[in-house]
Amino acid sequence: MAGTTGMRISGYQRPVDLIEIANRAQTVSAEERGRSSFKEMFSQELARSRNIAFSRHAHERLHSRGLALSDEKLNSIAGAIDKADAKGSRETLVLSDDEAFVVSVPNRTVITVFDRDNLREGVVTAIDSAVII
Repeated sequence: MAGTTGMRISGYQRPVDLIEIANRAQTVSAEERGRSSFKEMFSQELARSRNIAFSRHAHERLHSRGLALSDEKLNSIAGAIDKADAKGSRETLVLSDDEAFVVSVPNRTVITVFDRDNLREGVVTAIDSAVII
């Protein structure tokens, strides 16, 4: 079988391409690396049900800082966005006990997320309001 990429196995009707199988394993691992964890997907679906979007940057911050959003927290953020919208805010800082969220109110999109440690270090700019939850 010199010069062929496949080999025949007795009792098996189609040729087996070992190179294709090896490449398939690499493709699957690349796809798995791009998949979100169940926890991330669940949080995204909960946010969608409350009409809240998270920017890619906000998703990265949540993941890199190991933050998880509970159903109760998402409800609180949605309520804070509603309050800010009622007052005419465009960019608001939503403060909770452990996190802070910069939100584009008209788009109902969380732009970035701070945990307690990172919030103490910085200054939040380009906001016109703050809502404490």
